[in-house]
Amino acid sequence: TKYNIYQDILLKNLEDDGDVTERLVVSQVVKFGETSQLCVDALASTSQYPLEELTERRGTGKILGLNILGVSKIGEEAKEDPNRPDSRIDFVFDEGNFDFGGLNIPYPVPFRLPLFRDAVKGWIDVTYLSERIRISRGNKGTTFVLLKEE
Repeated sequence: TKYNIYQDILLKNLEDDGDVTERLVVSQVVKFGETSQLCVDALASTSQYPLEELTERRGTGKILGLNILGVSKIGEEAKEDPNRPDSRIDFVFDEGNFDFGGLNIPYPVPFRLPLFRDAVKGWIDVTYLSERIRISRGNKGTTFVLLKEE
C-alpha cells in the first residue's frame, strides 16, 4: 500500500493565553485517499526560533515501561553534530487529527498530557539539502528523503 506523505515547516501565528506568538511548526500529512488524511503538527525549535519548552529529552520514550511510541536515542548518542551547527530541528508533537471527508477525529495520543510530553519530543537532523531534496535523520533512527513538490 502506498500513501503520499507531506511535510511542511512553517512559521505560524499561534495564540497562547491571549498572546499571539510566531512559532515554527512541522506539519506532517499522510494522505489515505482523495478525501482522507492524518495531520499531525509539532512545535519546533531551532537556533533562530527557540522554544523554551523544548528541553533535552530525558527518557527513551517508554511509557510505564512499555514501548508504545518507539524508542528514541538519548544522552551522548543524541548529541547534535558540532561540525553541522544549525542542522537540527527539535520538536514536540502538539496535536493531530484524522480527516475523513470533513469528519474530524482527534489523534488518539494525548500529546499535551504531562505523562506523554517527554515521550513526544524528538529531533531531525538535516543531512542534505538542495532546492529539490531534503534528507533528514530522526531521533529514532529513521531516514527521511523528501522531494519538493513542483
